[in-house]
Amino acid sequence: MAKNQNLPDVVFETSWEVCNKVGGIYTVLSSRAKTLKERFGDNLVFIGPDIWAGKENPLFREDAKLLADWRMDAKREGFAVRIGRWTIPGQPVTVLVDFRAFFAQKNDIYAKAWDDFHVDSLHAYGDYDEASMFSFAAGRFAEIIVKKRLAKKKVIYQAHEWMSGLGMLFLKQQCPNVRTIFTTHATSIGRSISGNNKLLYEYFYGYNGDQMASELNMEAKHSIEKQSAHMADCFTTVSHFTDRECRQLLDKPADVILPNGFELDFVPKATEYSKQRRDARRRIMQIATALTGESFNDDTLIISTSGRNDFRCKGFDVYLEAMRQLRDRLKDSERKVISLIEVPCWLFGPRKDLLKRLEEMQVENAEMPNTPLETPMITHDLYNLNEDRILCLMKDLGLTNGPEDKVKVILVPCYLDGKDGILNTHYYDMLTANDLTIYPSYYEPWGYTPLESVAFKTPCITTDLSGFGQWVNEVLDREGTIQDGVAVLHRDDRNYHECAAAICDNIEHVLNASHEEIDNMRRSASKFATKAQWKNFIKHYYKAYEFALSK
Repeated sequence: MAKNQNLPDVVFETSWEVCNKVGGIYTVLSSRAKTLKERFGDNLVFIGPDIWAGKENPLFREDAKLLADWRMDAKREGFAVRIGRWTIPGQPVTVLVDFRAFFAQKNDIYAKAWDDFHVDSLHAYGDYDEASMFSFAAGRFAEIIVKKRLAKKKVIYQAHEWMSGLGMLFLKQQCPNVRTIFTTHATSIGRSISGNNKLLYEYFYGYNGDQMASELNMEAKHSIEKQSAHMADCFTTVSHFTDRECRQLLDKPADVILPNGFELDFVPKATEYSKQRRDARRRIMQIATALTGESFNDDTLIISTSGRNDFRCKGFDVYLEAMRQLRDRLKDSERKVISLIEVPCWLFGPRKDLLKRLEEMQVENAEMPNTPLETPMITHDLYNLNEDRILCLMKDLGLTNGPEDKVKVILVPCYLDGKDGILNTHYYDMLTANDLTIYPSYYEPWGYTPLESVAFKTPCITTDLSGFGQWVNEVLDREGTIQDGVAVLHRDDRNYHECAAAICDNIEHVLNASHEEIDNMRRSASKFATKAQWKNFIKHYYKAYEFALSK
Protein backbone atom coordinates (compact mmCIF):
# COMPACT_ATOMS: atom_id res chain seq x y z
CA MET A 1 0.00 0.00 0.00
CA ALA A 2 1.36 3.40 -1.00
CA LYS A 3 2.36 5.66 1.89
CA ASN A 4 0.37 8.66 0.69
CA GLN A 5 -2.67 6.68 -0.39
CA ASN A 6 -5.97 8.51 0.19
CA LEU A 7 -8.05 6.01 2.16
CA PRO A 8 -11.25 6.41 4.19
CA ASP A 9 -11.52 6.58 7.96
CA VAL A 10 -14.62 4.35 8.04
CA VAL A 11 -15.91 1.76 5.57
CA PHE A 12 -19.51 0.59 5.58
CA GLU A 13 -20.10 -2.44 3.39
CA THR A 14 -23.61 -3.73 2.82
CA SER A 15 -25.00 -6.82 1.15
CA TRP A 16 -27.94 -9.20 1.44
CA GLU A 17 -25.30 -11.91 2.00
CA VAL A 18 -23.71 -10.46 5.15
CA CYS A 19 -24.15 -13.23 7.75
CA ASN A 20 -26.46 -14.87 5.20
CA LYS A 21 -24.83 -17.72 3.29
CA VAL A 22 -26.72 -17.94 0.01
CA GLY A 23 -24.21 -17.42 -2.80
CA GLY A 24 -20.81 -16.36 -4.06
CA ILE A 25 -20.99 -12.83 -2.65
CA TYR A 26 -20.90 -14.38 0.82
CA THR A 27 -17.54 -15.90 -0.07
CA VAL A 28 -16.27 -12.59 -1.45
CA LEU A 29 -17.12 -10.71 1.72
CA SER A 30 -16.27 -13.37 4.30
CA SER A 31 -12.91 -14.34 2.80
CA ARG A 32 -11.85 -10.71 2.33
CA ALA A 33 -12.92 -9.42 5.76
CA LYS A 34 -9.73 -10.40 7.56
CA THR A 35 -7.50 -8.55 5.08
CA LEU A 36 -9.55 -5.34 5.30
CA LYS A 37 -9.85 -5.66 9.07
CA GLU A 38 -6.05 -5.61 9.35
CA ARG A 39 -6.09 -2.17 7.72
CA PHE A 40 -9.25 -0.57 9.17
CA GLY A 41 -9.83 -2.46 12.44
CA ASP A 42 -13.30 -1.86 13.85
CA ASN A 43 -13.80 1.03 11.43
CA LEU A 44 -14.79 -1.65 8.93
CA VAL A 45 -18.52 -2.22 9.47
CA PHE A 46 -20.64 -4.74 7.58
CA ILE A 47 -24.41 -4.22 7.34
CA GLY A 48 -26.68 -7.18 6.61
CA PRO A 49 -30.33 -8.23 6.92
CA ASP A 50 -31.63 -9.54 10.23
CA ILE A 51 -33.56 -12.36 8.61
CA TRP A 52 -33.02 -14.34 11.82
CA ALA A 53 -34.91 -11.74 13.87
CA GLY A 54 -35.87 -13.33 17.19
CA LYS A 55 -33.65 -16.38 16.54
CA GLU A 56 -29.97 -17.11 16.87
CA ASN A 57 -27.97 -16.58 13.70
CA PRO A 58 -25.15 -19.17 13.66
CA LEU A 59 -22.95 -16.79 11.67
CA PHE A 60 -23.33 -13.85 14.05
CA ARG A 61 -22.37 -13.23 17.68
CA GLU A 62 -24.20 -10.29 19.25
CA ASP A 63 -22.33 -8.01 21.63
CA ALA A 64 -24.59 -5.71 23.64
CA LYS A 65 -21.66 -3.47 24.64
CA LEU A 66 -20.28 -2.99 21.13
CA LEU A 67 -21.32 0.39 19.66
CA ALA A 68 -24.25 0.55 22.05
CA ASP A 69 -24.78 4.22 21.21
CA TRP A 70 -25.26 3.32 17.53
CA ARG A 71 -27.94 0.83 18.54
CA MET A 72 -29.75 3.47 20.55
CA ASP A 73 -29.50 5.98 17.69
CA ALA A 74 -31.35 3.57 15.41
CA LYS A 75 -33.93 2.76 18.08
CA ARG A 76 -34.74 6.45 18.50
CA GLU A 77 -35.43 6.61 14.76
CA GLY A 78 -37.93 3.77 14.99
CA PHE A 79 -36.15 0.58 13.98
CA ALA A 80 -34.05 -2.09 15.61
CA VAL A 81 -30.54 -3.31 14.86
CA ARG A 82 -28.35 -5.98 16.38
CA ILE A 83 -24.64 -5.24 16.61
CA GLY A 84 -21.91 -7.80 17.10
CA ARG A 85 -19.34 -9.72 15.10
CA TRP A 86 -19.50 -11.92 12.06
CA THR A 87 -18.06 -15.31 13.08
CA ILE A 88 -15.52 -15.51 10.26
CA PRO A 89 -11.75 -14.92 10.15
CA GLY A 90 -11.16 -11.34 11.29
CA GLN A 91 -14.40 -11.19 13.31
CA PRO A 92 -15.46 -7.85 11.76
CA VAL A 93 -18.02 -5.53 13.34
CA THR A 94 -21.41 -6.33 11.86
CA VAL A 95 -24.81 -4.66 12.07
CA LEU A 96 -27.95 -6.66 11.29
CA VAL A 97 -30.91 -4.39 10.52
CA ASP A 98 -34.51 -5.38 11.14
CA PHE A 99 -36.10 -3.93 7.99
CA ARG A 100 -39.68 -5.07 8.64
CA ALA A 101 -40.69 -1.67 10.06
CA PHE A 102 -40.21 -0.06 6.65
CA PHE A 103 -42.79 -2.17 4.79
CA ALA A 104 -45.50 0.20 6.03
CA GLN A 105 -43.70 3.01 4.15
CA LYS A 106 -42.99 0.95 1.04
CA ASN A 107 -45.21 2.84 -1.41
CA ASP A 108 -43.92 6.23 -0.25
CA ILE A 109 -40.32 5.02 -0.50
CA TYR A 110 -40.88 3.75 -4.04
CA ALA A 111 -42.62 6.97 -5.07
CA LYS A 112 -39.71 9.04 -3.80
CA ALA A 113 -37.24 6.69 -5.51
CA TRP A 114 -39.02 7.39 -8.81
CA ASP A 115 -39.20 11.13 -8.27
CA ASP A 116 -35.61 11.53 -7.08
CA PHE A 117 -33.69 8.82 -8.91
CA HIS A 118 -36.00 7.62 -11.69
CA VAL A 119 -35.96 4.11 -10.19
CA ASP A 120 -38.93 2.19 -11.58
CA SER A 121 -40.44 -0.22 -9.01
CA LEU A 122 -43.84 -0.43 -10.72
CA HIS A 123 -43.16 -3.90 -12.13
CA ALA A 124 -41.55 -5.30 -8.98
CA TYR A 125 -42.24 -8.89 -7.96
CA GLY A 126 -40.70 -11.76 -6.02
CA ASP A 127 -37.82 -10.78 -3.74
CA TYR A 128 -37.72 -7.12 -4.84
CA ASP A 129 -39.71 -5.71 -1.91
CA GLU A 130 -37.80 -7.60 0.76
CA ALA A 131 -34.41 -6.69 -0.70
CA SER A 132 -35.38 -3.06 -1.21
CA MET A 133 -36.69 -2.58 2.32
CA PHE A 134 -33.47 -4.09 3.66
CA SER A 135 -31.43 -1.82 1.42
CA PHE A 136 -33.39 1.25 2.53
CA ALA A 137 -32.96 0.29 6.20
CA ALA A 138 -29.20 -0.25 5.75
CA GLY A 139 -28.79 3.15 4.08
CA ARG A 140 -30.98 4.83 6.70
CA PHE A 141 -28.86 3.33 9.49
CA ALA A 142 -25.66 4.60 7.89
CA GLU A 143 -27.24 8.03 7.43
CA ILE A 144 -28.16 8.25 11.13
CA ILE A 145 -24.67 7.22 12.28
CA VAL A 146 -22.85 9.49 9.85
CA LYS A 147 -24.88 12.55 10.84
CA LYS A 148 -24.63 11.89 14.59
CA ARG A 149 -21.18 10.32 14.96
CA LEU A 150 -19.06 10.57 11.82
CA ALA A 151 -19.77 13.98 10.31
CA LYS A 152 -16.08 14.90 10.11
CA LYS A 153 -14.82 11.50 8.96
CA LYS A 154 -14.04 10.26 5.47
CA VAL A 155 -16.69 7.59 4.98
CA ILE A 156 -17.08 5.00 2.21
CA TYR A 157 -20.37 3.14 1.72
CA GLN A 158 -20.02 0.13 -0.59
CA ALA A 159 -23.23 -1.54 -1.79
CA HIS A 160 -23.23 -4.95 -3.45
CA GLU A 161 -25.69 -5.85 -6.22
CA TRP A 162 -29.11 -4.37 -6.95
CA MET A 163 -30.37 -5.63 -3.55
CA SER A 164 -28.30 -2.90 -1.87
CA GLY A 165 -28.65 -0.10 -4.39
CA LEU A 166 -31.75 1.72 -3.18
CA GLY A 167 -30.38 2.52 0.26
CA MET A 168 -27.12 3.71 -1.28
CA LEU A 169 -28.98 6.23 -3.45
CA PHE A 170 -30.95 7.65 -0.52
CA LEU A 171 -27.79 7.81 1.61
CA LYS A 172 -25.92 9.66 -1.14
CA GLN A 173 -28.78 12.16 -1.31
CA GLN A 174 -28.98 12.73 2.45
CA CYS A 175 -25.22 12.62 3.19
CA PRO A 176 -23.34 14.04 0.21
CA ASN A 177 -20.09 13.83 2.19
CA VAL A 178 -20.30 10.01 2.15
CA ARG A 179 -18.60 8.52 -0.90
CA THR A 180 -20.44 5.60 -2.49
CA ILE A 181 -19.24 2.50 -4.33
CA PHE A 182 -21.68 0.26 -6.17
CA THR A 183 -20.51 -3.24 -7.10
CA THR A 184 -22.36 -5.49 -9.49
CA HIS A 185 -21.17 -9.08 -9.46
CA ALA A 186 -23.36 -9.95 -12.47
CA THR A 187 -25.90 -7.84 -14.29
CA SER A 188 -29.49 -8.92 -13.72
CA ILE A 189 -30.15 -8.74 -17.47
CA GLY A 190 -27.08 -10.73 -18.48
CA ARG A 191 -28.00 -13.48 -16.05
CA SER A 192 -31.62 -13.40 -17.19
CA ILE A 193 -30.74 -13.61 -20.89
CA SER A 194 -28.56 -16.64 -20.15
CA GLY A 195 -31.08 -18.29 -17.85
CA ASN A 196 -33.82 -17.94 -20.47
CA ASN A 197 -31.85 -19.92 -23.07
CA LYS A 198 -31.14 -16.94 -25.29
CA LEU A 199 -27.84 -16.61 -27.12
CA LEU A 200 -26.02 -14.05 -24.99
CA TYR A 201 -22.69 -14.02 -26.81
CA GLU A 202 -23.61 -14.46 -30.47
CA TYR A 203 -25.91 -11.44 -30.39
CA PHE A 204 -24.17 -9.61 -27.53
CA TYR A 205 -23.70 -6.25 -29.23
CA GLY A 206 -27.29 -6.25 -30.43
CA TYR A 207 -28.78 -6.39 -26.95
CA ASN A 208 -30.20 -3.28 -25.31
CA GLY A 209 -30.49 -3.56 -21.54
CA ASP A 210 -33.68 -1.50 -21.18
CA GLN A 211 -35.40 -3.36 -24.01
CA MET A 212 -34.43 -6.77 -22.63
CA ALA A 213 -35.57 -5.75 -19.14
CA SER A 214 -39.04 -5.13 -20.57
CA GLU A 215 -39.05 -8.37 -22.55
CA LEU A 216 -37.88 -10.47 -19.60
CA ASN A 217 -40.06 -8.72 -16.98
CA MET A 218 -36.96 -7.43 -15.19
CA GLU A 219 -37.68 -3.70 -15.26
CA ALA A 220 -37.54 -3.12 -11.49
CA LYS A 221 -34.27 -4.91 -10.78
CA HIS A 222 -32.62 -3.57 -13.92
CA SER A 223 -33.76 -0.03 -13.07
CA ILE A 224 -32.25 0.04 -9.57
CA GLU A 225 -29.07 -1.62 -10.82
CA LYS A 226 -28.61 0.79 -13.73
CA GLN A 227 -29.33 3.92 -11.70
CA SER A 228 -27.01 2.75 -8.92
CA ALA A 229 -24.22 2.14 -11.44
CA HIS A 230 -24.61 5.61 -12.93
CA MET A 231 -25.06 7.55 -9.67
CA ALA A 232 -22.44 5.94 -7.43
CA ASP A 233 -19.18 7.82 -6.96
CA CYS A 234 -17.37 4.68 -8.09
CA PHE A 235 -18.92 1.85 -10.11
CA THR A 236 -17.12 -1.50 -9.91
CA THR A 237 -17.48 -5.05 -11.11
CA VAL A 238 -15.49 -8.25 -10.67
CA SER A 239 -13.87 -8.91 -14.04
CA HIS A 240 -13.08 -7.34 -17.41
CA PHE A 241 -15.54 -9.88 -18.79
CA THR A 242 -18.40 -8.40 -16.75
CA ASP A 243 -17.20 -4.86 -17.41
CA ARG A 244 -17.93 -5.48 -21.11
CA GLU A 245 -21.41 -6.61 -20.09
CA CYS A 246 -21.96 -3.48 -17.99
CA ARG A 247 -20.97 -1.26 -20.92
CA GLN A 248 -23.49 -2.96 -23.16
CA LEU A 249 -26.45 -3.61 -20.82
CA LEU A 250 -26.12 -0.81 -18.25
CA ASP A 251 -24.61 1.81 -20.56
CA LYS A 252 -21.89 2.34 -17.96
CA PRO A 253 -18.35 0.93 -17.90
CA ALA A 254 -16.82 0.12 -14.53
CA ASP A 255 -14.53 2.71 -12.97
CA VAL A 256 -12.46 0.04 -11.20
CA ILE A 257 -12.30 -3.76 -11.61
CA LEU A 258 -12.35 -5.71 -8.30
CA PRO A 259 -11.23 -9.31 -8.96
CA ASN A 260 -12.25 -11.81 -6.31
CA GLY A 261 -9.58 -13.35 -4.12
CA PHE A 262 -9.44 -16.05 -1.48
CA GLU A 263 -7.88 -16.53 1.93
CA LEU A 264 -5.72 -19.63 2.34
CA ASP A 265 -6.47 -19.72 6.09
CA PHE A 266 -9.43 -21.94 5.14
CA VAL A 267 -7.09 -24.64 3.79
CA PRO A 268 -5.84 -27.26 6.30
CA LYS A 269 -2.13 -28.02 6.62
CA ALA A 270 -0.49 -31.15 5.24
CA THR A 271 -1.29 -33.78 7.91
CA GLU A 272 -4.78 -32.48 8.60
CA TYR A 273 -5.40 -32.13 4.85
CA SER A 274 -4.45 -35.77 4.24
CA LYS A 275 -6.74 -36.94 7.03
CA GLN A 276 -9.68 -34.85 5.76
CA ARG A 277 -9.14 -36.14 2.23
CA ARG A 278 -8.98 -39.74 3.41
CA ASP A 279 -12.10 -39.41 5.59
CA ALA A 280 -14.10 -37.58 2.93
CA ARG A 281 -13.23 -40.12 0.24
CA ARG A 282 -14.18 -42.98 2.53
CA ARG A 283 -17.56 -41.35 3.26
CA ILE A 284 -18.28 -40.70 -0.42
CA MET A 285 -17.48 -44.30 -1.32
CA GLN A 286 -19.67 -45.62 1.51
CA ILE A 287 -22.60 -43.62 0.23
CA ALA A 288 -21.94 -44.66 -3.37
CA THR A 289 -21.87 -48.30 -2.25
CA ALA A 290 -25.09 -47.90 -0.28
CA LEU A 291 -26.84 -46.32 -3.26
CA THR A 292 -25.56 -48.60 -6.03
CA GLY A 293 -24.73 -51.86 -4.25
CA GLU A 294 -21.22 -51.82 -5.73
CA SER A 295 -17.78 -51.60 -4.14
CA PHE A 296 -15.18 -48.95 -4.95
CA ASN A 297 -11.40 -49.29 -4.74
CA ASP A 298 -8.95 -46.65 -3.58
CA ASP A 299 -8.09 -45.84 -7.20
CA THR A 300 -11.66 -44.73 -7.89
CA LEU A 301 -11.57 -41.29 -9.50
CA ILE A 302 -13.78 -38.81 -7.62
CA ILE A 303 -14.88 -35.75 -9.58
CA SER A 304 -17.53 -33.12 -8.90
CA THR A 305 -19.27 -29.95 -9.91
CA SER A 306 -21.05 -27.56 -7.58
CA GLY A 307 -22.58 -24.13 -7.22
CA ARG A 308 -25.85 -22.26 -7.14
CA ASN A 309 -28.77 -24.09 -8.76
CA ASP A 310 -28.59 -22.22 -12.05
CA PHE A 311 -28.97 -25.02 -14.57
CA ARG A 312 -27.68 -23.40 -17.74
CA CYS A 313 -25.46 -20.62 -16.41
CA LYS A 314 -23.43 -23.00 -14.24
CA GLY A 315 -23.19 -25.54 -17.07
CA PHE A 316 -24.82 -28.46 -15.29
CA ASP A 317 -26.35 -29.50 -18.62
CA VAL A 318 -22.91 -29.69 -20.25
CA TYR A 319 -21.51 -31.51 -17.22
CA LEU A 320 -24.15 -34.24 -17.52
CA GLU A 321 -23.61 -34.56 -21.27
CA ALA A 322 -19.91 -35.03 -20.51
CA MET A 323 -20.76 -37.78 -18.02
CA ARG A 324 -22.84 -39.52 -20.68
CA GLN A 325 -19.95 -39.41 -23.13
CA LEU A 326 -17.47 -40.50 -20.44
CA ARG A 327 -19.67 -43.46 -19.48
CA ASP A 328 -19.61 -44.63 -23.11
CA ARG A 329 -15.85 -44.13 -23.38
CA LEU A 330 -15.09 -46.11 -20.21
CA LYS A 331 -17.31 -49.07 -21.03
CA ASP A 332 -14.32 -51.44 -21.11
CA SER A 333 -12.21 -49.68 -18.46
CA GLU A 334 -11.13 -51.24 -15.18
CA ARG A 335 -11.37 -47.88 -13.40
CA LYS A 336 -14.52 -46.48 -11.84
CA VAL A 337 -15.56 -42.84 -11.52
CA ILE A 338 -17.79 -41.32 -8.87
CA SER A 339 -19.21 -38.08 -10.22
CA LEU A 340 -20.89 -35.77 -7.70
CA ILE A 341 -23.25 -32.88 -8.44
CA GLU A 342 -23.34 -30.79 -5.27
CA VAL A 343 -26.21 -28.40 -5.92
CA PRO A 344 -28.89 -27.27 -3.44
CA CYS A 345 -32.34 -28.27 -4.71
CA TRP A 346 -35.87 -28.20 -3.25
CA LEU A 347 -34.83 -30.40 -0.38
CA PHE A 348 -37.29 -32.52 1.61
CA GLY A 349 -34.73 -34.36 3.74
CA PRO A 350 -32.36 -37.35 3.99
CA ARG A 351 -33.48 -40.57 2.30
CA LYS A 352 -34.67 -42.98 4.97
CA ASP A 353 -33.79 -46.05 2.91
CA LEU A 354 -30.25 -44.74 2.41
CA LEU A 355 -29.89 -43.94 6.11
CA LYS A 356 -31.05 -47.43 7.03
CA ARG A 357 -28.58 -49.05 4.64
CA LEU A 358 -25.71 -46.89 5.87
CA GLU A 359 -26.50 -47.89 9.46
CA GLU A 360 -26.56 -51.58 8.49
CA MET A 361 -23.15 -51.19 6.84
CA GLN A 362 -21.67 -49.94 10.13
CA VAL A 363 -22.46 -53.15 11.97
CA GLU A 364 -19.37 -55.25 12.65
CA ASN A 365 -18.81 -57.97 10.03
CA ALA A 366 -21.80 -56.71 8.05
CA GLU A 367 -22.06 -57.84 4.45
CA MET A 368 -21.85 -55.03 1.95
CA PRO A 369 -25.01 -54.47 -0.13
CA ASN A 370 -25.01 -55.93 -3.64
CA THR A 371 -28.23 -54.48 -4.99
CA PRO A 372 -29.02 -50.82 -5.76
CA LEU A 373 -31.60 -48.74 -4.00
CA GLU A 374 -34.45 -47.31 -6.01
CA THR A 375 -33.23 -44.16 -7.81
CA PRO A 376 -29.55 -44.73 -6.90
CA MET A 377 -28.57 -41.30 -8.28
CA ILE A 378 -29.56 -39.05 -5.38
CA THR A 379 -28.72 -38.84 -1.66
CA HIS A 380 -31.77 -36.96 -0.36
CA ASP A 381 -35.49 -36.76 -1.04
CA LEU A 382 -36.85 -33.76 -2.93
CA TYR A 383 -40.28 -32.19 -2.91
CA ASN A 384 -40.19 -32.23 -6.72
CA LEU A 385 -38.34 -35.50 -7.32
CA ASN A 386 -40.00 -36.05 -10.71
CA GLU A 387 -39.59 -32.46 -11.92
CA ASP A 388 -36.06 -31.52 -10.83
CA ARG A 389 -34.19 -30.49 -13.98
CA ILE A 390 -30.87 -32.07 -13.04
CA LEU A 391 -32.39 -35.41 -12.07
CA CYS A 392 -34.67 -35.43 -15.13
CA LEU A 393 -31.72 -34.86 -17.48
CA MET A 394 -29.77 -37.62 -15.72
CA LYS A 395 -32.63 -40.01 -16.46
CA ASP A 396 -33.00 -38.77 -20.05
CA LEU A 397 -29.28 -39.38 -20.66
CA GLY A 398 -29.44 -42.84 -19.10
CA LEU A 399 -27.21 -41.86 -16.17
CA THR A 400 -29.01 -44.25 -13.85
CA ASN A 401 -25.95 -45.93 -12.26
CA GLY A 402 -26.58 -49.39 -13.64
CA PRO A 403 -24.15 -52.20 -12.76
CA GLU A 404 -22.49 -51.92 -16.18
CA ASP A 405 -21.85 -48.18 -15.79
CA LYS A 406 -18.27 -47.31 -14.81
CA VAL A 407 -19.35 -43.71 -14.18
CA LYS A 408 -21.68 -43.33 -11.20
CA VAL A 409 -23.35 -39.91 -11.16
CA ILE A 410 -24.81 -38.86 -7.79
CA LEU A 411 -26.81 -35.71 -7.08
CA VAL A 412 -26.16 -34.26 -3.62
CA PRO A 413 -29.05 -31.75 -3.45
CA CYS A 414 -28.27 -29.97 -0.18
CA TYR A 415 -26.04 -27.34 1.39
CA LEU A 416 -22.93 -29.10 2.65
CA ASP A 417 -22.90 -27.54 6.10
CA GLY A 418 -21.85 -30.65 8.00
CA LYS A 419 -25.37 -31.53 9.14
CA ASP A 420 -27.29 -32.57 6.03
CA GLY A 421 -28.13 -35.97 7.53
CA ILE A 422 -26.28 -38.12 4.96
CA LEU A 423 -22.76 -36.89 4.21
CA ASN A 424 -22.52 -34.71 7.32
CA THR A 425 -19.38 -33.22 5.82
CA HIS A 426 -18.59 -29.57 5.13
CA TYR A 427 -18.16 -28.40 1.53
CA TYR A 428 -14.47 -27.61 1.91
CA ASP A 429 -13.83 -31.06 3.38
CA MET A 430 -15.63 -32.53 0.37
CA LEU A 431 -13.34 -30.54 -1.91
CA THR A 432 -10.31 -32.35 -0.51
CA ALA A 433 -11.80 -35.69 -1.61
CA ASN A 434 -11.80 -34.76 -5.29
CA ASP A 435 -9.23 -35.74 -7.86
CA LEU A 436 -10.68 -33.22 -10.31
CA THR A 437 -13.48 -30.63 -10.32
CA ILE A 438 -15.43 -29.41 -13.33
CA TYR A 439 -17.23 -26.08 -13.79
CA PRO A 440 -18.31 -25.73 -17.45
CA SER A 441 -19.96 -22.34 -16.96
CA TYR A 442 -21.96 -20.57 -19.65
CA TYR A 443 -22.38 -17.39 -17.60
CA GLU A 444 -19.95 -16.78 -14.74
CA PRO A 445 -18.80 -13.21 -14.01
CA TRP A 446 -16.02 -14.50 -11.77
CA GLY A 447 -16.28 -18.08 -10.54
CA TYR A 448 -15.50 -18.87 -6.93
CA THR A 449 -15.90 -22.63 -7.19
CA PRO A 450 -12.79 -23.15 -9.38
CA LEU A 451 -10.80 -20.74 -7.20
CA GLU A 452 -11.82 -22.65 -4.08
CA SER A 453 -10.88 -25.90 -5.83
CA VAL A 454 -7.33 -24.84 -6.62
CA ALA A 455 -6.96 -23.43 -3.11
CA PHE A 456 -7.60 -26.96 -1.89
CA LYS A 457 -4.96 -28.30 -4.32
CA THR A 458 -7.54 -29.88 -6.62
CA PRO A 459 -7.05 -29.42 -10.39
CA CYS A 460 -10.12 -28.12 -12.16
CA ILE A 461 -11.75 -27.53 -15.52
CA THR A 462 -13.52 -24.25 -16.24
CA THR A 463 -14.33 -22.21 -19.34
CA ASP A 464 -13.31 -18.95 -20.95
CA LEU A 465 -16.81 -17.64 -20.27
CA SER A 466 -15.89 -17.27 -16.59
CA GLY A 467 -13.96 -14.36 -15.13
CA PHE A 468 -11.68 -16.77 -13.29
CA GLY A 469 -10.96 -18.73 -16.47
CA GLN A 470 -10.07 -15.54 -18.30
CA TRP A 471 -7.83 -14.47 -15.41
CA VAL A 472 -5.98 -17.82 -15.59
CA ASN A 473 -5.42 -17.32 -19.31
CA GLU A 474 -4.14 -13.79 -18.64
CA VAL A 475 -1.70 -15.07 -16.01
CA LEU A 476 -0.39 -17.77 -18.36
CA ASP A 477 -0.65 -15.62 -21.49
CA ARG A 478 -2.22 -18.63 -23.18
CA GLU A 479 -5.08 -21.07 -22.69
CA GLY A 480 -4.80 -23.03 -19.44
CA THR A 481 -4.41 -26.81 -19.68
CA ILE A 482 -4.95 -29.52 -17.10
CA GLN A 483 -1.16 -29.78 -16.72
CA ASP A 484 -1.28 -26.18 -15.46
CA GLY A 485 -3.75 -27.24 -12.78
CA VAL A 486 -6.60 -25.34 -14.48
CA ALA A 487 -7.91 -26.34 -17.90
CA VAL A 488 -9.73 -23.40 -19.50
CA LEU A 489 -11.99 -24.73 -22.25
CA HIS A 490 -13.44 -22.57 -24.99
CA ARG A 491 -17.19 -22.29 -24.75
CA ASP A 492 -19.68 -20.35 -26.85
CA ASP A 493 -23.34 -20.43 -27.84
CA ARG A 494 -22.89 -23.30 -30.28
CA ASN A 495 -20.24 -25.77 -29.00
CA TYR A 496 -22.22 -27.59 -26.29
CA HIS A 497 -21.25 -31.15 -27.35
CA GLU A 498 -17.69 -30.20 -28.27
CA CYS A 499 -17.18 -28.70 -24.81
CA ALA A 500 -18.52 -31.89 -23.22
CA ALA A 501 -16.10 -33.94 -25.33
CA ALA A 502 -13.19 -31.72 -24.24
CA ILE A 503 -14.17 -32.32 -20.60
CA CYS A 504 -13.99 -36.07 -21.25
CA ASP A 505 -10.56 -35.72 -22.85
CA ASN A 506 -9.27 -34.01 -19.73
CA ILE A 507 -10.82 -36.57 -17.37
CA GLU A 508 -9.23 -39.38 -19.36
CA HIS A 509 -5.90 -37.56 -19.19
CA VAL A 510 -6.17 -37.51 -15.38
CA LEU A 511 -7.26 -41.16 -15.31
CA ASN A 512 -4.16 -42.17 -17.26
CA ALA A 513 -1.69 -39.82 -15.54
CA SER A 514 1.10 -41.12 -13.33
CA HIS A 515 1.29 -40.27 -9.62
CA GLU A 516 4.08 -37.82 -10.41
CA GLU A 517 1.97 -36.08 -13.05
CA ILE A 518 -0.97 -35.87 -10.65
CA ASP A 519 1.24 -34.35 -7.95
CA ASN A 520 2.52 -31.77 -10.45
CA MET A 521 -1.05 -30.86 -11.43
CA ARG A 522 -2.01 -30.39 -7.81
CA ARG A 523 1.03 -28.19 -7.12
CA SER A 524 0.31 -26.12 -10.23
CA ALA A 525 -3.32 -25.69 -9.18
CA SER A 526 -2.23 -24.49 -5.76
CA LYS A 527 0.01 -21.81 -7.32
CA PHE A 528 -3.02 -20.08 -8.84
CA ALA A 529 -4.60 -19.88 -5.40
CA THR A 530 -1.42 -18.28 -4.06
CA LYS A 531 -1.55 -15.64 -6.80
CA ALA A 532 -5.24 -14.97 -6.06
CA GLN A 533 -4.90 -14.34 -2.34
CA TRP A 534 -6.64 -11.24 -1.04
CA LYS A 535 -3.31 -9.72 -0.02
CA ASN A 536 -2.54 -9.53 -3.74
CA PHE A 537 -5.97 -8.29 -4.85
CA ILE A 538 -6.89 -5.88 -2.03
CA LYS A 539 -5.02 -3.07 -3.81
CA HIS A 540 -7.93 -2.86 -6.25
CA TYR A 541 -10.28 -1.99 -3.36
CA TYR A 542 -7.92 0.75 -2.22
CA LYS A 543 -7.95 2.06 -5.77
CA ALA A 544 -11.78 2.13 -5.69
CA TYR A 545 -11.72 3.97 -2.34
CA GLU A 546 -9.36 6.56 -3.79
CA PHE A 547 -11.48 6.95 -6.90
CA ALA A 548 -14.63 7.52 -4.83
CA LEU A 549 -12.94 9.93 -2.41
CA SER A 550 -11.55 11.95 -5.30
CA LYS A 551 -15.13 12.88 -6.24
